Amino acid sequence: MCTDVDSLKDYSARIEKLAREQGLDYFPVDFELVTNNFMMEIAVYGLPVRMHHWSFGVRYIHQLIRQGMGHSRIFEVMFPGDPCRAFLVNNNTLPENTLVTAHVLGHADFAKNNHLFAQFMQMAGGHILEEAAARAHRIENAINVHGQEQVEEVLDAALALEPHIDTNRELHRSLYPVQTPKAELLPEPDVFQKRYHNLPGEKPVQGMRSPPPRASVPPQPEYDLLWFIAHYAPDMEDWERDIFLAVREESFYFYPVFACQIMNEGWASYWHARLLREADFLPHDLYLSAIKAHSDVVRPYASERQLALAVNPYHLGFSIWEDIIEKKGLEAARQICKEEDDFGFVRNYLSAELIDKLDLFVYEARDDGDIRIVERDIHAVHEAILAPKFNYGAPRIAANHLHVDGSLQLLHDHQSDGRGLDLARAERVLEYIGRVWRRPVTLHTVGERGEARVVTSRRL
Repeated sequence: MCTDVDSLKDYSARIEKLAREQGLDYFPVDFELVTNNFMMEIAVYGLPVRMHHWSFGVRYIHQLIRQGMGHSRIFEVMFPGDPCRAFLVNNNTLPENTLVTAHVLGHADFAKNNHLFAQFMQMAGGHILEEAAARAHRIENAINVHGQEQVEEVLDAALALEPHIDTNRELHRSLYPVQTPKAELLPEPDVFQKRYHNLPGEKPVQGMRSPPPRASVPPQPEYDLLWFIAHYAPDMEDWERDIFLAVREESFYFYPVFACQIMNEGWASYWHARLLREADFLPHDLYLSAIKAHSDVVRPYASERQLALAVNPYHLGFSIWEDIIEKKGLEAARQICKEEDDFGFVRNYLSAELIDKLDLFVYEARDDGDIRIVERDIHAVHEAILAPKFNYGAPRIAANHLHVDGSLQLLHDHQSDGRGLDLARAERVLEYIGRVWRRPVTLHTVGERGEARVVTSRRL
């Protein structure tokens, strides 16, 4: 049990001093020791205080089962910001929490210096914990006014669309410009037309104008579904829009964590190993225990299995960073840390040589349960690692057309998406959307054989 809090504070302060000397540059980090149950709540909710919803309870049970089976253990959760906030489990051992302290400092350095983290923190703000707590309070007030069931329906829709934002656009963006094209005058009638229209019984032409064309909404496919529904749903109430925009802002905040997971975890793992190696003030037995914990974190496989069918981002990121620093030096690594996300990091620096060394491959699972290796090619391995990260891991769906009657057409961009839709799940999500849109909603996609399919909300 980690009961020696004074020793942990002492080691943490000295590790922070060492980190600064080693060139790490980060916003201040506030460390807090919490219980394992509270840490699990933070992990499944994504934030210490967040809006309540049944889906988080499902995630909690799933995490509890995995932890009970020994498949998952949470050492820390760190929230980038100014200051950063880091939570450590109070019943971890002193060596484990000493390692975690160094790991968090690596995360903090990455978060301050990586361009994607800097960009999204500038948009979403550096005080996400306080803002999320304020949003949760507003939603509790909405429950008191409108009832649990009505608020939960809105949260169902918003959280189902949580990954459907456009990370290429600004968090705070303007509505579509109102197009008011100037009406064009009809051509001036010639002499014959004037004489004709002046005949008895004919009404004189009085500056007839062509009706202005109706602006298309959206003017182009809109992939930020949370933003579009919040601003263009015909009958949405203000408190409902507030929920959609709250979920959207938190989704923007989390995006860099998702898009840089391999880089970020690898960078933090590299630095916790390096800082512990340089920390000559640590007792020898504590250092050995901490390094044992490091080995558990960055190993490529789970339990005693020697074959990994899923990538451990800690192991992969750590291995790539070590390879970069060995071949290019630390300053080159720092520049890569600033400029890349996982897409560029994997494609540019996971070499064929490293793929062979790490024994990475692409496999397929047959219906009979047999596993077969199908590819070891560098490009195939790259795409297998990165495919789940494309578009925040969600199908690429756009709001395509808002009809005059208020009905909404969604379009699945299956050609650039590269992944199919679970049609049963799509029907459920469309039902959620229909409840807040309050008009028919259709989704145009394709079936298993590439045939056109249309899914329609039942809320007609």
